[in-house]
Amino acid sequence: ERLTLSLDKGMTVITGETGAGKSILLGALSLILGQRADVKAIQEGQSRCLVEAEFDISSRDLSDFFEQHDLEYSPDSCLVRREIYANGKSRAFVNDSPVSLGLLKDLTLQLIDIHSQHQNLLIGTNKFQLEILDALVADPSLAEAHLAAFHHLRALEAELTALNEALAKSKAEEDYLRFQVDQLNAANLSTGEIEALEAEWALLSHAEEIQQGLGRLFSLLDNDEGGLVSQLHQAHVQADSLKRHYPRMADYEERLNTAYIDLKDMTADLDVLLNDVEVNPARLEQIGDRINLLYDLQKKHRVNHPDELIPLRDELTATLDAIEHADDKRAQIEKARSVAEKEAIRTAATLTEARQQVSKPLIQRLTSMLKQLGIPNARFDVAFIPQPLGPTGMDLIRFLFSANKNVTLQPLEDIASGGEMSRIMLCLKSIMAEHLQLSTLVFDEIDTGVSGEIAYRMGEIMRDIAANRQVLCITHLPQIAALGRNHFKVRKTETKAANQTTVTLLTQEERLMEIAQLLSGANVTEAAILNARHLLAENNT
Repeated sequence: ERLTLSLDKGMTVITGETGAGKSILLGALSLILGQRADVKAIQEGQSRCLVEAEFDISSRDLSDFFEQHDLEYSPDSCLVRREIYANGKSRAFVNDSPVSLGLLKDLTLQLIDIHSQHQNLLIGTNKFQLEILDALVADPSLAEAHLAAFHHLRALEAELTALNEALAKSKAEEDYLRFQVDQLNAANLSTGEIEALEAEWALLSHAEEIQQGLGRLFSLLDNDEGGLVSQLHQAHVQADSLKRHYPRMADYEERLNTAYIDLKDMTADLDVLLNDVEVNPARLEQIGDRINLLYDLQKKHRVNHPDELIPLRDELTATLDAIEHADDKRAQIEKARSVAEKEAIRTAATLTEARQQVSKPLIQRLTSMLKQLGIPNARFDVAFIPQPLGPTGMDLIRFLFSANKNVTLQPLEDIASGGEMSRIMLCLKSIMAEHLQLSTLVFDEIDTGVSGEIAYRMGEIMRDIAANRQVLCITHLPQIAALGRNHFKVRKTETKAANQTTVTLLTQEERLMEIAQLLSGANVTEAAILNARHLLAENNT
């Protein structure tokens, strides 16, 4: 339900029977490193699983990293927490600030390295071998610069491909596109034209009827035989004469005068309107043809209103212009692509040179270490096989190995035994630890396939690594277990309710018995105890 471990500097060994639960520790560490969460990690009946780790970072200056990602920074320690929920969701925190899993990985990769059992298989892959060399290159910006140059090149190539595909399609339609542009240009389109034309067409199509109506209206208002204007004038004169003797008529006289003036003005306006209305069949036909043209173009180009033909015309004109100037655009992109390709090749060549430089001391150091680990005739080399330009450069890296005289160097994955793979991996981890300045390394049964004196020498290498950093080693071998500064044992207790895993820091006496058990099995003999005592005494001198 709950497990708390306080791990000191130096080498700490962890032992326990298979199935006792050592994988729980590795699983918890993998969560801290930002690996994918599995809800199976949550105990049945619980709603969440919480893993928390505090790292001593006093030997590393990570202030720039924390400042860059707006995280609270303490120069002494860093608290990382991962919460896994039963619904499959998870959250990650650094110093109590929520972070993404990507950011969590970026941070913890600078703090801890875990060697799991399957990494002995990974060492045979070209990708892993390349990553080892790149980790040893002093300037990581070389790989970053090449990756950026390669992505820039690929972006230009994609742009060029898209342009060529678009042009191939457009070229086939160029003649029709030009016809459309010419037709729309010839139409002399203007905004709001259709409404003005339809209003004029409505007037002209009823011009004769309007003229007749206006004529009759004008005749009623003003004619020599008693039009309304004349009659209203007479009424006004009569009212004006009455008001001299009948003052109450003054108001009526004024109103009649106003009405007379208004009606007279209206009659004058009607006369103007009558003269403006023209029966013009030719103009009516011209307008009808124009309206039909606009609606035909609207239907042809599938727009909702003739005004929308104007932006369509501009868009088609721009497309046609792009086609006509496509060769210039293509030449411009091809020139940029050529420059980008040269830059990507240059950065790849720089990266290759840096890898070759670090491979030489790697070969010498690894060969020397393997001879100390019981492979006296070990030979190791790094082959650089030219490859087409890619995101990691132009190198296919292949580790070559031979353990015996007169046996030619062959790809590591084809010739090395399981025990040899374990020793090579440990040597690589030792070399990389010096360069990467990792504060913690975890070895999960890296001693697979070895025993006896070779196991002891591998343990000495791990102890040497632990001189300046923290090393956690999960092992089944007594020779390695005896080398630890601290020794934890993992036990599983089975009850009716549930299985429980406990991790205990062993006392000197408990440690003696644990190593004796590793030597002899379940039935610990006196000889095993004596041998265990000798191992512990020898390693504490």
